[in-house]
Amino acid sequence: MKRICILGAGSWGTAQAILLSKNVDRVSIWGIPEDEMESMKEGRENHRFLAGIKIPENVFPTSSMEEAMEKAEMLVLAVPSQAVREVLKAAAAYIKKDCCILNTAKGLEIETAMRMSQVVEDVLGKENRDRYAVLSGPSHAEEVARELPTVVTVAAYNKETAFQVQDIYMSPVFRVYTNPDVAGVELGGVLKNIVALATGIALGLGYGDNTAAALLTRGLNEMIRMGQAMGGDPRTFSGLSGIGDLVVTCSSRHSRNRRAGIMIGQGHSLEDTLEKVGMVVEGAHATRVVHRLATELDIDMPITRACHQVLFEKQAARDAVDLLMKRRKKHEIEEIVKDIEGW
Repeated sequence: MKRICILGAGSWGTAQAILLSKNVDRVSIWGIPEDEMESMKEGRENHRFLAGIKIPENVFPTSSMEEAMEKAEMLVLAVPSQAVREVLKAAAAYIKKDCCILNTAKGLEIETAMRMSQVVEDVLGKENRDRYAVLSGPSHAEEVARELPTVVTVAAYNKETAFQVQDIYMSPVFRVYTNPDVAGVELGGVLKNIVALATGIALGLGYGDNTAAALLTRGLNEMIRMGQAMGGDPRTFSGLSGIGDLVVTCSSRHSRNRRAGIMIGQGHSLEDTLEKVGMVVEGAHATRVVHRLATELDIDMPITRACHQVLFEKQAARDAVDLLMKRRKKHEIEEIVKDIEGW
């Protein structure tokens, strides 16, 4: 593989371009003019999102979709999840028949509740399923761009597609595992953002490590419950795209979802928070969609429900935490209790 096109010139798209430039001849990175593509091209730096990190000479920033897609053998989707459909429609005319399509966005489409693989199929047709893959895991752009050791997973319906992505991304500082569970890997990347928001809110309220650990642990339980209901393998959530991504998103200073939650916990409105963060906070979108799905599917999601109440129902954050603590008594793992006769 010699040419790759990345759609999305934010921090994650730029970090992937830097990473992939070591393995291929040419990486094109497309962004809208507002992403300051000319400045990135001339100054060899993404001043807005990854200041101080040099963009290699074989990375070609452009705001021309046609130029970016020319002879691309792999298309990487690195735009926010709510923009995937629109951007993919614009790119469709330039996608080669044998081009691999890799999604790296972590979200559900708000209006349809579709996973990104479903959006790709809806736009390009189901015949493209075998060339689709999703890459996910604990991978903050700031650290990938600085070549700090990172480990992720790639899932695909076709194992050869997964192996192709694995080969092109692998490096001494970037390790890639494969997984056949597309739904589980996609959903792990979505659901952990809600838990990270909740953790941030608790920290913003002044609560401590005990509270954060409880949210992370019980949040994982919610992820598995909803993920399985939506077609994911529960085992996937104990891997890199599940608990791995959950840990880093709930604990890292690089996490925009955690940062947004802290601001909300400190009393900022959602609108003010989103403006000050300055980047897309996928957890806010995910909270809206997953809460709706949980209601429709009758799945108990107390942390997601509490986040929804705070973000969209004007519930005071401290009151939402109090309500979580005062829920009815329960066994920790209901399945174990059911299996033990007479307990």
